[in-house]
Amino acid sequence: MPPGLDALKHIVVLMMENRSFDHMLGSLKAVNPQIDGVDGTQSNPDTQGNKVFVQPLAEFQSQLDPDPDHHFPAVDLQIFGGDQSPNRVPNMQGFIKSYFQQRQDAAHSQRIMYYFSQQKLPVLTSLATNFAVFNRWFASIPGPTVCNRAFAHYGTSFGQVDMNIFYPQGKSVYERLQNAGRTSKLYYFDQASSTIEVVNLLQHQPQLFGTYDQFLADCKSGKLPDYSFIEPNYTDHDNDDGEQLASDQHPDHNIQAGEIFIASVYNAIRENPTLWASTALLIVYDEHGGIFDHVVPPACTPDGYSAGPADTLLNFSFNFDRLGIRVPAILVSPWVPKGTVVGADRVFEHASIPATATNHFIGNYDARTPREKNAQTFLDLLSLDTMRTDSLIFNT
Repeated sequence: MPPGLDALKHIVVLMMENRSFDHMLGSLKAVNPQIDGVDGTQSNPDTQGNKVFVQPLAEFQSQLDPDPDHHFPAVDLQIFGGDQSPNRVPNMQGFIKSYFQQRQDAAHSQRIMYYFSQQKLPVLTSLATNFAVFNRWFASIPGPTVCNRAFAHYGTSFGQVDMNIFYPQGKSVYERLQNAGRTSKLYYFDQASSTIEVVNLLQHQPQLFGTYDQFLADCKSGKLPDYSFIEPNYTDHDNDDGEQLASDQHPDHNIQAGEIFIASVYNAIRENPTLWASTALLIVYDEHGGIFDHVVPPACTPDGYSAGPADTLLNFSFNFDRLGIRVPAILVSPWVPKGTVVGADRVFEHASIPATATNHFIGNYDARTPREKNAQTFLDLLSLDTMRTDSLIFNT
């Protein structure tokens, strides 16, 4: 076993909200051509058929208003350009068409093609270039938040493709670990911005929940559980510490607040030497939020469920046999070679999260979907023979 994997005691997952790979990390293609980002040649037609190219003009806030549509019918339009014929081919040419529907404003709809320059996202891009960035991490479903996050917790959404409450029919990764004598915790931000999973996940196991402040304390004291899942602040609100800006980066929340939050999670782990040496941190986004990405989502192993036309709101069923749109994903560990780019030959999605935690902490576990059983895991990226000693600390 590689030394880094042998030393691994903690897996931490931070899941942000609603941004695509090209939008957040596409600029890094200019830094490293192995990163499958944008180079200015990618485009979409506007509603008049004019070709609109990607541009590095994304702003921190007040640009994507209204929130781009990312429900199942809208994502279908974004991927297939409006073609609903039986033999259609995905072309990623419907993003401007989709965004135009919300405001009927041709100029505004072109903003869906904007991406951030590297300099505007120093935290995210520094982590991507210093550790491992995934060229092919996709949302699990071409749809919205709740069903995609379900895949991170269960390896399936139990047939859901929308934002409705679901009723789990299998064990979450947290329950699996606890039943096997391991420890796990889902850290939400605070009582005013509690996890969206409280309603439908682990209702009778409050010991598996903690706040973000508790996460920071657990890092400092070295009491972090085997597996941790962290949620950002979903709302602008006041608490005992004063005004709290939403840090989830969901359009149209402030991107810089999210950068600070990502840095604080990384710093909390990095500043405890023992924890740093024994932890793998995955930073990933739940879905693309309706924002342009140029990579066609691939087919995948079905999970045994199907959503009918009444659920997809289209004239066909969805058999969970293809993935959603690509999202940013970065693996952070001192055992990961600097500048690692995980190539297009390896496809990841949110079912990779419970698959990785389950395989590492429990081993063989049969009571899960075919989708999760076949999902790629990522701990082999901790491949160095000697732990890195270089230092990356953010000022927050």
